[in-house]
Amino acid sequence: MPQPPYAGAETAPWRPELFPPGLPVAGTVTAHASGRAWLARLPRLVREAAERWELRLSPPFHGGSCSWVAPVRLPDGDPAVLKVTWPHREAAGEAAALRAWSGHGAVRLLAHDPARHALLLERCVPGTTLLDAVPEADRHADATLSPEAGLDRAADVLDALWRAPRPPDGELETVAAVCAEWSDQVRERMDRLRPPYDPGLVELGASLLRELPATARREVVVHGDFNPGNVLAADGPRGWLAIDPKPMTGDPGYDPWPLLTQLDDPFEYDAPEALLRTRLRLLADRLGIPPERAAAWGVARSVESALWAAAHDDVPGGGEELMEARVLAEVAGL
Repeated sequence: MPQPPYAGAETAPWRPELFPPGLPVAGTVTAHASGRAWLARLPRLVREAAERWELRLSPPFHGGSCSWVAPVRLPDGDPAVLKVTWPHREAAGEAAALRAWSGHGAVRLLAHDPARHALLLERCVPGTTLLDAVPEADRHADATLSPEAGLDRAADVLDALWRAPRPPDGELETVAAVCAEWSDQVRERMDRLRPPYDPGLVELGASLLRELPATARREVVVHGDFNPGNVLAADGPRGWLAIDPKPMTGDPGYDPWPLLTQLDDPFEYDAPEALLRTRLRLLADRLGIPPERAAAWGVARSVESALWAAAHDDVPGGGEELMEARVLAEVAGL
């Protein structure tokens, strides 16, 4: 069996069952020099966090592309989750956002060790993802929610997250600043790579990335990666809870796009425009975001994702993203 990249280096393998081959994080971060160095330190970081908080560790969840995440028991026997993250820009504000949300719409932050980039988190039980709760042909047969019901549950979570007070300035990046960078990056990649994409549609997305944040009527702590795999079922009155944010402060309209396209695939239906309009109206009624604005954010983010794919040797995948962006542009009236 091949050895994982974190076996050895700074420390002899410690409890090998905690670091099995094939974890997604081991494949993702090795593309970066800092990621390879972090993987070499990972067994020590996990051990030190476990010792600091007196945790009983279980083997990690098989998921997470930028972090090692495992169920643990606290000294009193209560369940929790230990998350040790590869230090990178998108993860920098996770603890600040979880503190701001204070368990409203998100898992609770129990403790934070910034030196080790370790988080001790509330554990969601049963922990079913919203993605798995919505039926689709290639997913779980025991799914229980329609896409519309899934959107309704997700809207409850977003409403709770957006009601939280914002952390002090400087603790989180802003949607405006990040999207301005993306706008420039979209244009640079289009000019440099020359993928066979509609230049007018790409330019529309690049323009929206700057224009939408500037016209926001309110600013909140956005989740930043509110896809249905990051919303988990939890027992008790709080219901569904968000995990794994890439938080920023800014326009709440930034958040809903992954829900529209990932709960199921609306673009496989005969009339995707009509279906998307129905779902956007549902979100508008619940969250107060004009449907056309939420669709415009979908265009902006789809275009950014398409050029990211092209820059990572997936021009066909980017082309599929742009097909979705075109439908969303029609829905938005652009």
